[in-house]
Amino acid sequence: MEFYENLNRLRKEKGWSQEELGNRLNVSRQTVSKWELGSTTPELNKLMELSRIFQVSIDELVGSSNAPAEKEVVYVNVYLHYEYKSRLTVFGIPLVHINFGRGMYKAKGIIAIGNFAVGLFSMGLLSAGLISIGTASLGLLAFGGLALGGLAIGGAALGIFAIGGLAVGVYAAGGCALAARIAVGGYANAHIAIGGAADGAFVFTEKGAAACEEIRQTILREYPRTWKFLIRLFSAAMR
Repeated sequence: MEFYENLNRLRKEKGWSQEELGNRLNVSRQTVSKWELGSTTPELNKLMELSRIFQVSIDELVGSSNAPAEKEVVYVNVYLHYEYKSRLTVFGIPLVHINFGRGMYKAKGIIAIGNFAVGLFSMGLLSAGLISIGTASLGLLAFGGLALGGLAIGGAALGIFAIGGLAVGVYAAGGCALAARIAVGGYANAHIAIGGAADGAFVFTEKGAAACEEIRQTILREYPRTWKFLIRLFSAAMR
């Protein structure tokens, strides 16, 4: 490939606009556009900057390398930044995108791992996806210090079913559990509240087989459509 073709390809692989690349090089968008059209070429100092930014040799950048064009895209640099983006895509989205380092790096893929990650399966400091794991996570299944989701598990959890030090949901279990329907915890507040300290329309604080059966019967009476595994979980809490 010629230089202008390589530059266009590398910029798009990074997901940058011409203006974004220009800002990194302290040149105008028009200058980058001329480079990519092949009407002008950058000076040596700019070639060195481009080589550092894209983590390729100058020979490869200007088209002197015989390296295969279809290799996987991997970036590693001295600024503690690692990025990997698979060539295989699904509806234009990389199957795997890993992008993390010192700073806020975003990963977007079917499987995404990064400082900020978005994907069907995501993992990062901040993550969002169908299955999400992170310091702060949002997903159908969310796990993290702060978790928001259908099933949320974390230090602080908010979801339809929430488990955590502080758990808030339709159903909740944790050190402090607050729920619309059923809660179990050190402190529980819900319509059906189960725990050492409990507050609700139906309160259960005593342990034993009789209490477990009474909890089960109360759930069946108040919420007959409750999933069986939840009935077993909550009724066994005071065993």
